[in-house]
This record gives sequence, C-alpha cells and structure tokens, in this order.
Amino acid sequence: MLRGLTTVSFFAEDVDAARRWYAELLGVDAYFTRPVDGPPRYVEFRLGDHQHELGIVDARFAPHGTDRVGGAVVYWHVDDVDATVGRLLARGATVHEKATERGPGFVTASVVDPFGNVLGVMFNQHYLDVLSSASA
Repeated sequence: MLRGLTTVSFFAEDVDAARRWYAELLGVDAYFTRPVDGPPRYVEFRLGDHQHELGIVDARFAPHGTDRVGGAVVYWHVDDVDATVGRLLARGATVHEKATERGPGFVTASVVDPFGNVLGVMFNQHYLDVLSSASA
C-alpha cells in the first residue's frame, strides 16, 4: 500500500522562475534538470530529513490543467508554522488556509505559491517522534 512520500509535483508556466523562487526559499538549488540545455521543463529538489522530492513540471504537462487551485494538500513538517508562513508570504505566496491547530502537537497552514500550487506546512509532533525513534 502507501509506503511513503516519493515525489510531490508542482506545475508552473515558467519552470525557471519557479526553480529560482524555490531555490531561494529552500536555500538549495534543484539537483536535477531536464532538459539539460535550453529552458527547463522539469526540475527537482531533495528536501528534509528523508530527502523527499519536490518536482516543478512545465504546466503544459499538467494532467488537469492549471487554471484552478485544488486537489490534495501535501504538508511538509516545519518547526514553526507561523514563521514559515510569514516567510512564504514575504516571498509572494498568498494565504490558502490560515494556521489552524488540529489537536495537541498538530498545526497546519497552507499558501498558494506564485505559480498557483498549494503548499502545505505543518508542525507535526508525530513526525518528530518517529524521527527521534529512528535515530535512537
């Protein structure tokens, strides 16, 4: 069944602009680009404790078009939801869902990046507990 996150795909009309935006946000450039020469149609970043993949795909290849925000929200663990959302808003994202406590140790929020993708962030105590037990 579902064994873990592999790649999250976001779509952008301007893949190179999205690459630069995410590179500045993440503090690391994409490690993979296709094509190698010419304007990129796909770039990929590796993120976090388990090197999950965030791919930016040319919007021409979006399976259902890119004229609406919707679908599943993927949440990335962050240590401070409010600070992360503030940083995202300062970089041109807009609020999709304000920070909401979902129970003790679980806070979610989401923004829409400048390219129309929903980016979810979450403080998740379970994530930290699993990470801690794996390193023990």
